[in-house]
Amino acid sequence: MSDNQTNDQLQEEEIQEQDINILKKVRIEKLNELKGKDQDPYQITKYDVSVKNKTIRDKYDELEGQTVTIAGRIMSWRDMGKANFIDVRDDTDRMQVYIRMNDIGEDQFAEFKKWDIGDIIGVEGFVFTTRKGEISIHAQKVVLLSKSLLPLPEKWHGLKDQDMRYRQRYVDLICNPEVKDTFVKRSQILREIRQYLDSLGYLEVDTPVLHTLEIGAAARPFVTHHNALDLDMYLRIETELYLKRLIVGGFSKVYEVGRIFRNEGMDTSHNPEFTSIEMYQAYTDYFGMMDIIEDMYTMLTKKICGTDVITYQGTEINMGGPWERLTMVEAVRKYAGVDYNDWKSDEEARSCAKSKNVEVEEGEKATKGHVLIAFFDEYVEKKLIQPTIIYDYPVENSPLAKRKPSDPAFTERFEYFIYAREMGNAFSELNDPIDQKERFVKQVEAKRAQGANAEVDEDFVNALEYGMPPTGGLGFGVDRLVMLLTDSASIRDVLLFPTMKPIDM
Repeated sequence: MSDNQTNDQLQEEEIQEQDINILKKVRIEKLNELKGKDQDPYQITKYDVSVKNKTIRDKYDELEGQTVTIAGRIMSWRDMGKANFIDVRDDTDRMQVYIRMNDIGEDQFAEFKKWDIGDIIGVEGFVFTTRKGEISIHAQKVVLLSKSLLPLPEKWHGLKDQDMRYRQRYVDLICNPEVKDTFVKRSQILREIRQYLDSLGYLEVDTPVLHTLEIGAAARPFVTHHNALDLDMYLRIETELYLKRLIVGGFSKVYEVGRIFRNEGMDTSHNPEFTSIEMYQAYTDYFGMMDIIEDMYTMLTKKICGTDVITYQGTEINMGGPWERLTMVEAVRKYAGVDYNDWKSDEEARSCAKSKNVEVEEGEKATKGHVLIAFFDEYVEKKLIQPTIIYDYPVENSPLAKRKPSDPAFTERFEYFIYAREMGNAFSELNDPIDQKERFVKQVEAKRAQGANAEVDEDFVNALEYGMPPTGGLGFGVDRLVMLLTDSASIRDVLLFPTMKPIDM
C-alpha cells in the first residue's frame, strides 16, 4: 500500500469516526429528552413477546388477522409521511411492520419518528399481507425498549473490516445475520456428539483446568499464580491424564468437552484457546476408536449438512467412507516414493532424507523414526484431502501410546486428516507404568533443555501402578470440525470471540 493510499484510508476513517461521534451526540440528546419526560427506555424491565418472526412466516395461515406482539431491532426504515414501513429483526428472522399515525395516535407517532435504526422496540399489531405480498404486522402499539446510541456500520461504510468483525462480534451478528447460522450449527454439532457418545454408554465428566505441573508435552502452557497457595499454576493443554485416571478408578467410558489453552502461535487453524473432545474406553484399542470416529463423522455430516458429500472451500469431500486407512510407512511409500523398510540404519535414513532435501529437526541425532516423520510432513499431509486415517506412528513422537507388540519401533496410534488438515489423534493407551515413567523423563529432559520448568507427573505414574486396563483413547478439535461442516476458511469464523491483540498495542 502506498503512502497516499495509507493517508487516504486514515482520512476516510477519521471522517467516519467524526460522523459517528456526531450521530452519537444526537442520539444521546434524544435519550436525554426521553429521560426528561420520564420515558427512559432503559427503565423497562420486560416485554411480553407472543410469537417469533419466523413462526409468523411459517404459520401465516393460522395467524393471519391475529393480534401478536414481537420485539427486535429496527434494521431499515421507509418514511412515507404519516405511514412508515420498518423492518424489525429478532433472533429468528426479520418482519416488516406497518405503522400509521391514525393507528398509534399522533403523540406516539411523533415520538416514534424520533427513533433510529438500531433501536430495539416492541410492536403489538395484527398479521396481514401487503398488496405486494409481503407478510407484515399492522402496528397498533409501539414501544421503545432500548436506545441504540451508535449507528449500525452498514448504514455508513459497512462492516467490511474482517478484523473488526472478530473484535465486535456483537455488531457482526447484527449486520450479518447469516453469521449466526455458523454458531447455531456449532451448537447442533456439540449436541449431536453428546447424544452419540451418550448412546454408546459414555459418561461426560469435568476435569481441572488449573494444573500444578508443567508436564513434558510439546505444547507450551499459559502460567498464572494462585495467591492463596502462593504457587504458579498452568492452564491445561489437554484433558488426557485426568480422564485416564478415571479409567484407572473404574469408569469404562468417559469423555470431556473441554476448553484447552496453548501458549503458541495463531493462524487460520490455530487459536490459543480452543475446544477439544477427548474420550477414553476401557478394553478396546486404536482400531476400535477408528471405527467410532468414522461413524461419528459420517453421522454428523448427514445430520448437519443433510448429505455425506460436502463442499469445503470449493473442494468436494466424501465423508461417507469408507475412509482410506494407511500406516505411516505405507503413506510415505505412496506419496514420497521412499520405503522405511529399505533403511538398514539410522545413518542410512538420514542420508536418504538429505538426498531428497528433507529437513529433519533432530539433525545427526535423528533416528529412522524421526526421518519417517519428516518425510510424512514434507510429502504426505498436503495430499490427504479426502478423509484418511494414518496409523502406526514411530515411538519417537508418541510418548503416551502403546508400542506395537509386533514391532516396538512403532506405536498403536493414529491421526485422521481431512482437507490436508489433522483433525484428531488416537492411541491404544500406554498402561505400562515403568515404560510411561521412562518416556515422561525423556520428555521432561527435552523440555528443560528448551528452558521450560517441566516435571514428571508422578501422580499419573502412581495411578498407572494401580493398574489401568487396555484402553483406547481419542481426542479431536471441535473448532476444526465446525470449520469443515460450515465451510469456514478460518478458525476465527467459528469462534464467537477469538483471541485478538488489543487495538492500541
